[in-house]
Amino acid sequence: MVDGAADRSADVLLSDGTTVHLRPIRTDDAAGIVAMHSRFSERTRYLRYFSPYPRIPDRDLRRFVTVDHHHREAFVVLSGERILAVGRFDRLGPEAGDAEVAFVVEDAHQGRGIGPVLLEHLAEAARREGISRFLAEVLPANGTMLRVFADFGYQVQRRYADGVVHLSFPIAPTEESLRVQWGREHRTEARSIARLLAPNGVAVYGASATGQGIGAAILGHLRDGGFTGHLVPVHPSAVRVGGLPAYPSAADAPVPLDLAVVAVPPEAVPGVVADAAHAGLHALVVVSAGFAESGAEGAAAQRELIRAARAAGMRVVGPNCLGIANTDQRVRLNATLAPRLPVAGRVGFFSQSGVLGVALLAEAERRGLGLSSFVSAGNRADVSGNDLLQYWQDDPGTDVILLYLETFGNPRKFARLARRIGRTKPVVALAASARRPADQSADTDTDPGPRGPDGTALTALYAQSGVIRVETVAELFDVGMLLAHQPLPAGRRVGIVGNSTALADLAAIACRSHGLPVAVGYPVNVGPQATAHDFADALADAAVDPRVDALLVHFAPPLPGQLVDADADFTSAVASVALAGDRPTVATFPVGPPPVGVPSYPTVEEAVRALARVIGYADWLRQPVGELTEFAGTAPDTAAAVLARAGEPGSAFSSDEGAGPFGDGSASAEARSEAANAGPGLVERLLAAYGIPVVPSTVVDSVDAAVAAARHWGSAVVLKSAREGLRHRLDLGAVRLDQFGDDAVRRAYQEIADSFGPRVLVQPMVPPGVACVVEAVEDPAFGPVVGFGLGGVATDLLGDRAWRVAPLTDRDASALIEEPRAAPLLYGYRGAEPVDRAALAELLQRVGRLVDEQPRVRLLRLNPVLARPDGLAVLHAELHLGLSAPRPDTGPRRL
Repeated sequence: MVDGAADRSADVLLSDGTTVHLRPIRTDDAAGIVAMHSRFSERTRYLRYFSPYPRIPDRDLRRFVTVDHHHREAFVVLSGERILAVGRFDRLGPEAGDAEVAFVVEDAHQGRGIGPVLLEHLAEAARREGISRFLAEVLPANGTMLRVFADFGYQVQRRYADGVVHLSFPIAPTEESLRVQWGREHRTEARSIARLLAPNGVAVYGASATGQGIGAAILGHLRDGGFTGHLVPVHPSAVRVGGLPAYPSAADAPVPLDLAVVAVPPEAVPGVVADAAHAGLHALVVVSAGFAESGAEGAAAQRELIRAARAAGMRVVGPNCLGIANTDQRVRLNATLAPRLPVAGRVGFFSQSGVLGVALLAEAERRGLGLSSFVSAGNRADVSGNDLLQYWQDDPGTDVILLYLETFGNPRKFARLARRIGRTKPVVALAASARRPADQSADTDTDPGPRGPDGTALTALYAQSGVIRVETVAELFDVGMLLAHQPLPAGRRVGIVGNSTALADLAAIACRSHGLPVAVGYPVNVGPQATAHDFADALADAAVDPRVDALLVHFAPPLPGQLVDADADFTSAVASVALAGDRPTVATFPVGPPPVGVPSYPTVEEAVRALARVIGYADWLRQPVGELTEFAGTAPDTAAAVLARAGEPGSAFSSDEGAGPFGDGSASAEARSEAANAGPGLVERLLAAYGIPVVPSTVVDSVDAAVAAARHWGSAVVLKSAREGLRHRLDLGAVRLDQFGDDAVRRAYQEIADSFGPRVLVQPMVPPGVACVVEAVEDPAFGPVVGFGLGGVATDLLGDRAWRVAPLTDRDASALIEEPRAAPLLYGYRGAEPVDRAALAELLQRVGRLVDEQPRVRLLRLNPVLARPDGLAVLHAELHLGLSAPRPDTGPRRL
């Protein structure tokens, strides 16, 4: 197989939620192709080949299975070793941009979505080879194939001639084709999880006849939890296990089975997978440990586990997981290590951690947080949080989604799904930051290279995607309780009602620290001797007060002898008002039972924190969805061609220099040499392909060269030290502005060279403006993100940057400009004229599109960008490159 063909293989989901394997065809597939052909009906043969074609001649067969993966490519779709379908394209000439495409699916597997999957992967492979358009010939009677092309989202042109429908269409992704593709992805992934969480029958592997061990525990939890389906222990010798009939193989059971729960030693797992595949099961929950978490040998065993399971059409939860649960009364599935599930509710809960899973379930039960379903993914070798998001989006039993994530497998997809799902169901995530410590450095003099968002900015990035980011497990449940039991607020004003001046003051301080205004007329203090009736009246007034959007109720138990009625039921008073109102209510009852049905917190600070998270989410919902703007003067193909000649990963480029080593010095000498040859002008050409001009500049190392450069510009110039971190340090004397004439240039050059070295940058002067910084980096949690801030040492030191996920909508760009603390400088601070914010927003959107479409870009920094009332000027640009592999959420569907 030639280079590049191997990475075209993929495991994919079909419309019924089962998995198949797609890969480039090989010459040893000849027998499999003949066998598939023999299973075709006469109609299928006729529609594909326009003739009866009862057998494939040897000459045709050799041509079918022999491709060069460049001008000719073919993919086969396999279930195990059986070929179910084949698709191919043939370029219509050595340098042609057109190719003929065709595919055929075995009769028994038509209608499972194989055709669209083949077309996605064929189009992606063709685009990589420079093909831009597909042609197809289809018989008018082949309505199914015509619908495959028509429903794909491409602009298909039809022409009827000689009894055949001739189709042609460009294969570049369009907004409509992506919408169609993502819609199919959503349906297939949701169906695969639905089958997992609502099985007709469960086979348990590893339950001992003695009742000891993990397998026996899970079997008992399934049985005692009232699972409504068939429950079958699989045991090599025992007749009964856990009081249930046992069988040596799942295939021997006389009842239908869909799910296998696996709790056997890791070396026995391959045999279990084979047995489950033979029995036709749909999914595996592998509780067994000893896989990737144990080292390289375990990682290899995990890869083989997933390969074997997917080849048999099965999805896998785990390995090394806690299990799965579904509290739906029609299912009552407790396939976990937790002996008892929380009460049934409307919260879906995904936990990557198997170790913490039992503790998380116990905490949910303690707080009375009702769950709809629960999945612990463990090593997350297959089923991930993204799969559960797809399922919960349409699950009528789930209103709130909680995620405990240790790592991100496909961050771009997570952000995309969250933006969509968050519009109808809140998503709360506790996610680790997978960032290196060096990434947070703000030392621009020894700039380490790509730097990502800090913790505050990460919260904003989550918020942009509609995700409520929390910092601790406790806060995960704090926010979940509020969302599960209370309505969303209509605004940000908080009414505080209670019987303690101290608690009221603390609550008001907490509100201000979270940017929440305390409603006018509040806090309301009913006093320590107020009766339950007085308390209820104050709450009732606040509940209908038009100045209040959310309520915080606090109750400090009075000292002995202060109560007028010692038996007064304050909790019922709070609950009755809160449950009857249409505004979210949180409570702090430091002593005694909390109000039933009202989220209650030990301290007012915790209550305000949870309320602030939910108010921020409600703010996001009220904002209109932004639009991606199409700007003139963008040429992504030109940019890709520029980057293709830019050397190996690890190269760095500057708009005023050639290439140098990456920030960590990881580039090889060969990479630096190759990059240096491609370097001059590379950054400018890349940015020009997206309509971003850079003010020209040149680096000199002598006074005569500086004078010559200034004469070349023929106008006033600026001279700057070319040393990294000093180009903008006017305060250190490393910059000389508005130099005109040979003498002035000589003097300025000599002063800079004496202090900072002979390498000096010469650039024509541009009108002054507010210095800004635009940068884009590859974030481990979100993929490419765009940052914006104002220039200067102080703002760098304080990390005054705002960040958004690329690509940017018009609203994203506007929010970026408004968010930095120094943003007032752009609006006409202290009499200055406001800058052209529309030009800044357009620049941010262009940068966002560049880093979204060019996956080799690991860092792009424009610094400074001078923003003026009449536009802007980019004075310097820096570029760091990485691998050219596509990002996980680009290209055709794959697991």
